Amino acid sequence: MGIMTRFKDIMAANVNALLDKAEDPEKMIDQYLRNLESDFAKVKAETASIMAEEKSARRKLDECGEEIGKMGEYAKKAVAAGNDNDARRFLEKKSELTQKQEVLAKNYELAQANSEKMRQMHDKLEGDIQAMKSKRDMLKAKVKVAETQKKINELGSGMESAGNNAAAFERMEEKVNRMLDEADAVGELNTSSADEDIDDLAAKYDSTGTTSAVDDELAALKAEMGM
Repeated sequence: MGIMTRFKDIMAANVNALLDKAEDPEKMIDQYLRNLESDFAKVKAETASIMAEEKSARRKLDECGEEIGKMGEYAKKAVAAGNDNDARRFLEKKSELTQKQEVLAKNYELAQANSEKMRQMHDKLEGDIQAMKSKRDMLKAKVKVAETQKKINELGSGMESAGNNAAAFERMEEKVNRMLDEADAVGELNTSSADEDIDDLAAKYDSTGTTSAVDDELAALKAEMGM
């Protein structure tokens, strides 16, 4: 059946096109639904048309059957009236209608099968659309969660970079402080050395002055004692 193949191709083309352009999942979901609904409208129209054909074929078949029945009744009445020629004509018409009935029966069977296939496609597509609508909000929520997680990961990478920069700054600060400490230590060493030289020199004279005073005091003591 051509209509079945055509709509399968339409749906397949839509899905493939969406998969090729799946850069934005939210837009893809909405576009997929719009495509399904567009296909559904076409399937619905075709289904209605084929169901109408089925009904028309059924009506023609029923009408033909009724005509066959009428021709049989007319033939009986003609025979009862003694009109064999009229009866023969009614029976000939009945035979023609019987042959026509076989053709109409086959047409009806085909129309019925086509109608059933279209109803199945209609119901399947309608169910798919309803299921997709039910899942749409859930899928969009998942997309939002994924986008939020991506942002968090990006911020985490930024924080890691900031942490690395802070650590590097601390190491630089420590290095500067060490340089200052070393400079202070060298200054202390230089100052201490100069002070020690002066102290040693002063001690020399301090020591000499003390010895001379002691000697003078000792000589005075001896003189006092008459020694």
